[in-house]
Amino acid sequence: MDNHVKKDILAIMQQAIDILGKENPDAAVLRELSNHTIHNASIYQDEDSVSIAILVYAISKIIERGADKKCCSQIYSLLKESYGELDQGRIGEYKALVRKIFGEVTKIESKFKMYIEEVIRQAQIKKGSKIFEHGISLARASEMLGISQWELMSYVGKTSIADTVAGEEMTKKRLAIARSLFG
Repeated sequence: MDNHVKKDILAIMQQAIDILGKENPDAAVLRELSNHTIHNASIYQDEDSVSIAILVYAISKIIERGADKKCCSQIYSLLKESYGELDQGRIGEYKALVRKIFGEVTKIESKFKMYIEEVIRQAQIKKGSKIFEHGISLARASEMLGISQWELMSYVGKTSIADTVAGEEMTKKRLAIARSLFG
């Protein structure tokens, strides 16, 4: 794991731990942390940043939906433990704990299970669109997240991301061509 990425993930995890440790954790702040991590994922194209981004986003959705304190405290404890492992450079143990947190997220309550699985899936797609927005190809973004290109294309097609990726230059060129034809 790249040292810069490690430091950034540790900072994100510390902020997430601080938020989860509060009486009323703020889901919106957790989502913002998730978006920050995508920046590193687009630069370094590393799976650890993507994984943390998805995890933090999924936790924010759980909090938003009113998960109970017991569930949040279990995730909080595992997050603290995984922080310690990463801080000590024990990458294998860190990754195992992150997988365990994902497992906890998916088994929160039986009524949430299907919802959480869908939230994680949607988080992967949404974060894939953010990676694409940062200029990484759709194929590479879908590969990094383990989702199909079709799922990602479907989501990107429903947003204005594809238009903004092309940028103002394409718009200016098209406008110049139209003016030359009619003007």
